[in-house]
Amino acid sequence: MRTLSETIHQQPHERIIMTLRRHPITFIAKIFLCLLLFALPFLLMPLLEEPLADLYWGAALRLLGSAYLLLVTVFFHALFIDYYLDVWIVTNDRIIDVHQSGLFKRTIAELDLKQVQDVTSQTVGFFGTFFNYGNVGIQTAGSKQKFDFQNVAKPHEIRGELLKLAELDAKEDHL
Repeated sequence: MRTLSETIHQQPHERIIMTLRRHPITFIAKIFLCLLLFALPFLLMPLLEEPLADLYWGAALRLLGSAYLLLVTVFFHALFIDYYLDVWIVTNDRIIDVHQSGLFKRTIAELDLKQVQDVTSQTVGFFGTFFNYGNVGIQTAGSKQKFDFQNVAKPHEIRGELLKLAELDAKEDHL
């Protein structure tokens, strides 16, 4: 398995300042959905008591139920992989956006801190305010006009840190 520094090809002078992921609270709804889907066959068992007792249909229903539970488990793992492998890495020189789409598609975009023009942060709604998570938008002068950190913890602190890092990178460039 590759390490994070191998994935992003870290330069010798470069230090990782922040590694950001979506706030864990945003994954809870997906956990409840999978638990509900997982419980569905067990909730339907009283309705299927007679067919389950049949020699032929009982075996077929058990096989279908097992396949269904396997699919729900695979669905949960796919959701978790998508959640966990979406990561934003902030170094003292650049921002790397690693976006996982499904199991077999990953997009990596980079932004030099010198290109940062504006950074905005927002928290929306009761849960966002209560659990202190939200979005951070980075306006750039590069080819990708906007970088978005979605549902990250402490968005206002991240905004301030990004502005400081961009200012420091611009000062180092002038020296």
